Amino acid sequence: MRCVPSIVLMAVIPASAIAQQDNQTLASQASDPTASLMSFQLQNFYSPSLHNANGALNVTQFRAAIPLQLGGISNIARLTLPSVTYNSNGDTGIGDATLFNLAAFDRSWGRYGIGVVALLPTGADGVSAEKWGLGPALGFVARPGWGLAGLFNQNILTVAGDNTRPDVNISTLQPIVSYTLDQGWSVGTFDMTVVYDWDRSQFTSLPIGLKVSKLSKLGGVPVQWQLSYERNFYDTGTGPQDTIGLTAKLLVPKRRWADI
Repeated sequence: MRCVPSIVLMAVIPASAIAQQDNQTLASQASDPTASLMSFQLQNFYSPSLHNANGALNVTQFRAAIPLQLGGISNIARLTLPSVTYNSNGDTGIGDATLFNLAAFDRSWGRYGIGVVALLPTGADGVSAEKWGLGPALGFVARPGWGLAGLFNQNILTVAGDNTRPDVNISTLQPIVSYTLDQGWSVGTFDMTVVYDWDRSQFTSLPIGLKVSKLSKLGGVPVQWQLSYERNFYDTGTGPQDTIGLTAKLLVPKRRWADI
């Protein structure tokens, strides 16, 4: 999820073909939240229009995904830390962090994962929900010949925090669709995180988003670049209406991080 609360994935072949095949495989892993791929990404989300408010919003977000083995089972741990760098209402600063760990199980058709997600009140005044949250996370990703298709779910329920602030009791659903093209290009859905608020008994985010991605190398290191656009149709409150995103994701394939 972007931010909690309201702002709050052998025959002989010419060397060039092998390199292209590797790039496509890596590009597919980069879009898969259950893949055992170490990555570090920096994202910037600019919302030039808000629902029921004038002004704009800009959020910069850091995300790190670290694969690990626990009890012989592949796990993927992911930390997400947003920062509101511009807000028309004046509230800016570091936002609340989310941390999840997912145990991933490979199958012939793809992979599924089960784990836990936590909300940490690391945010600044006016940005943080001031709540600790915990809940289950699960998802699956199928790998048809053309790319990826799957669904990812996270659930956060308040377990502690400032009693004067509203609880954070939400469930999110994120569809995953990525179509792999030649030369490291891919297109698909962006975050598209549908949010259901259990306290309000209603959906509080109903977005449609698309992204275009390109895998290239920067200093010999694979980096995936993304350009995205998202439209949120939930029009109650003052959340983003249109959001343009830019992402740079540094990828560390297993054959590299295993030797570090």
